[in-house]
Amino acid sequence: MAILNVTPDSFYDGGRYRGLHAALARAWAVVDEGADLLDIGGESTRPGAADVGPTEEAARVTPVIEQLVKAGYPLPISIDTTRASVAAGALDVGAVIVNDVSGGVREPEILRVAARGGAAVILMHMRGSPQTMGAHADYGDIVTEVRDALAERCRAADAAGIPPERQCVDPGIGFAKTAAGSLELVAHLGALDSLHRPILVGASRKSFLGRLFGQEEEERHWGSLAVAAWSAAEGAHILRVHDVRSTRCVLDVTRGLLLARDPAAALSQHRDTL
Repeated sequence: MAILNVTPDSFYDGGRYRGLHAALARAWAVVDEGADLLDIGGESTRPGAADVGPTEEAARVTPVIEQLVKAGYPLPISIDTTRASVAAGALDVGAVIVNDVSGGVREPEILRVAARGGAAVILMHMRGSPQTMGAHADYGDIVTEVRDALAERCRAADAAGIPPERQCVDPGIGFAKTAAGSLELVAHLGALDSLHRPILVGASRKSFLGRLFGQEEEERHWGSLAVAAWSAAEGAHILRVHDVRSTRCVLDVTRGLLLARDPAAALSQHRDTL
């Protein structure tokens, strides 16, 4: 899943693709780089990010989605939002996935919007909000607590009318997590298998790579690739990334290794992943 932030303040690429022309050019570039999905966001969720409001958020994302769909864009488009109204507008012009970092907690109506639109949903784990999540990073058993919280969000999606096969779970790397907690979640991705939902991992260029391993600026690219390979080998179905081409190359080799070790199991587990 390629990341396209049409914001001025995202933690890595803020402002780079803010204008319509730049956003469209990047969207088409990731097709050539090997992306399978495109995730478009109009509000930064980095720690402490400002709340821009639904009108501004919609104005940033809706024209991009509309222009891509009109031009016959070949990849499924995901709208990265926590707001029901923004999700509804994006689905109206052609998005088919709602990626909600609050897992439907901020505005529960977003789950019903997705259900009515026949959209898939990505349910991420987060405590608090981007403005307050740093104060909510204490856990007794982070893997079990995140899994149980995601199970509750899956039940909420069920109740809203979203079929289980259209639900995906995301442990929320970096969202109300310490660096060590983020690493522990990646290391134990298999614990989420009991949810019987596809798993998304979004660890691309995040700060835990710097805090734990001293990787800063462009060095985080290499750590992100290591996490991508590990996550795919552990059963992640979707990897949300900034660096599409290099991640695709790493995943191709990862799949080759898995196939060489156990062809039947690798094909069954990763057919839709890699």
